[in-house]
Amino acid sequence: MDEAVGRREGYDEAVLPAPAVIEPDEQPLMKRSRPSGADSDLMSLVDRLSSVLCCTVCLDLPKEAVFQCSNGHLMCAGCFVHLLADARLKEDQATCPNCRCEISRSLCFRSLAVEKAVSELPTTCGYCQQNFPRACLSLHQHEHCHNRPTRCRYWRIGCRWEGPFHEVPTHETTCVHPHKPGGDLMGVLADVDAQHHQEVSPFQDIMQLLSLEKIGYTEVQFRSCRTDDFITRLYYETLRFTVLNHTWVLKARVNDSEQNPNLSSERTLSFQLLMRSKLPAAMDCAFLLLRAPYEDVPLHPVVYRHTFSGESTESPYLPLPITDSIECNRLLAANNFSVRLFLFQVTK
Repeated sequence: MDEAVGRREGYDEAVLPAPAVIEPDEQPLMKRSRPSGADSDLMSLVDRLSSVLCCTVCLDLPKEAVFQCSNGHLMCAGCFVHLLADARLKEDQATCPNCRCEISRSLCFRSLAVEKAVSELPTTCGYCQQNFPRACLSLHQHEHCHNRPTRCRYWRIGCRWEGPFHEVPTHETTCVHPHKPGGDLMGVLADVDAQHHQEVSPFQDIMQLLSLEKIGYTEVQFRSCRTDDFITRLYYETLRFTVLNHTWVLKARVNDSEQNPNLSSERTLSFQLLMRSKLPAAMDCAFLLLRAPYEDVPLHPVVYRHTFSGESTESPYLPLPITDSIECNRLLAANNFSVRLFLFQVTK
């Protein structure tokens, strides 16, 4: 029996072929080990894509809309309107910084494919250092990140603690502000009331003005013009319009007529209301400018006042209530822009 088994084993050893040795390059794909440099290769690919998809002006990945010239060079929305605004201030034709072809709102168009590609590129959360697609980063940082900066819920009564979101429950269980006596909280509540009053005061003024008897409004368009000086300056002016049975004109200027506003990084617009009718008596007026329909630059509701008379037919130059220089560039990039003017005659 043992001899038979031995002969059987010997037969097997003699007849069965030796197992084939599979070279590493011939191994099935599902069994192949992951290369050690996979992460670095991925990061290299992301870096190469970022260099291809970046804005040709600021050399950064766009955070919003992407425009391209007729030759395909990319510009983020901020740099695009900045180039158009600079050209408007210098009375020149805007050109692509790469190929020098002409650019304008009609000659350039948005590159939706680039915008979608950029939104899928990974980026690192500044709070938890995890990687997310750019399209998901804002939602993660505002709602899901456990390390996002958060205030104590008792900040309205004076708590100044700020820390990561995951530490909020621990802090709030030991926060002393909810246990303070009412007398200690009166100063904080007074500051809260003052801030609230400052925020709602413009709207209260507007509501009171809307109850006046003589109210008028119209939509006007600012058109770009040039001064007659040796060094011309850009300004804006509307056509004459009639409100409250009087003729008016609106003017606007850049950086209060600074000699070279194209060299300034901070840009502002200020406007002036002028009366073109003859006044038999002084006229107290309140007025405000709001965004016109189909315009994309918002204006804050700010009420201005001026007394017009035969000796004072022009209001002083007043700041156009826009947010920042970026919004100013968006207005300058357009040849014309419209606003809605509300005019109130204040009776004493």
